[in-house]
Amino acid sequence: MNKLVLVLVFSLSSLYLYAQELECQVSVSSQQIPGTDKRVFETLQSALYEFMNNRKWTNYNFRAEEKIECTMLLTITERLGTDEFKGTINLVLRRPVLNSAYNSVLLNTIDKDFQFRYVEFQPLDFSENSFTSNLTSVLAYYTYIYLGLYFDSYAQEGGTALFNKAQDIVNAAQNAQETGWKGYESQKNRYWLVQNYLNPSNSGIRNFYYKFHHLGLDQMYEKLDAGRTAITESLDYLKSVFDAKPDLYALQLILDAKRDEFINIYSDQRVPPLEKTNVVNLLKEIDPANGSKYQTILNGK
Repeated sequence: MNKLVLVLVFSLSSLYLYAQELECQVSVSSQQIPGTDKRVFETLQSALYEFMNNRKWTNYNFRAEEKIECTMLLTITERLGTDEFKGTINLVLRRPVLNSAYNSVLLNTIDKDFQFRYVEFQPLDFSENSFTSNLTSVLAYYTYIYLGLYFDSYAQEGGTALFNKAQDIVNAAQNAQETGWKGYESQKNRYWLVQNYLNPSNSGIRNFYYKFHHLGLDQMYEKLDAGRTAITESLDYLKSVFDAKPDLYALQLILDAKRDEFINIYSDQRVPPLEKTNVVNLLKEIDPANGSKYQTILNGK
């Protein structure tokens, strides 16, 4: 990651965009849909790629080599009508670690509540303050979630403005027929995800992203022990969130995205045994269903 991006993120300056922010790989899978005419899905994939990558989402200046890497895999599970579809969307966001070739996963989740209308060759309309299309609203919502998490990982609560844009999309969708937007439908949907990030009582979630990534991973190339110490301290934020709200949606998403990374970091033989033990005990407490995986840190596997 170029130093210019860090300056932009930390200062949150008002420089205008010269290149789009995203390098998003978009795929549409229609294997579950019978029939041999797949042209509409190919057209859909192209339209979604253009929507994600050729739109200006922020006012910050990104060079081509600084674009944010993400993926969206839309799996069509049912064709409800000529232009009506139902499916799932797999969302992955990665963030480069300074002075390394390593990319850290910020988000890896599946939205299983995705129904939309798509008319082939029709332009994809989107407005942040009005609901015109469930397809574009869902894509834009997760784009702002991506950007919010990315900015949070470089500056403490640096993604607030982006999360607020995601919240605007949720607010505009409250009268939508499609599900996934309303608080009463589920505790783990689009409504609650952005609420989790913006609620001050869950500040440990966002503090974790900053300390784990910028004060932790980004420092490990030059200051291995200091970086790992910051990562260990960042886990205390997750513990505080767990103690208050053990079923918090955003907490579960962190554990899903970071579980393997935690194991890899603390399986290193250079980590002091007491630190390993303390970390394993903490992770087993906040992620009990995967306790056996964390135990491998101590088993040396």
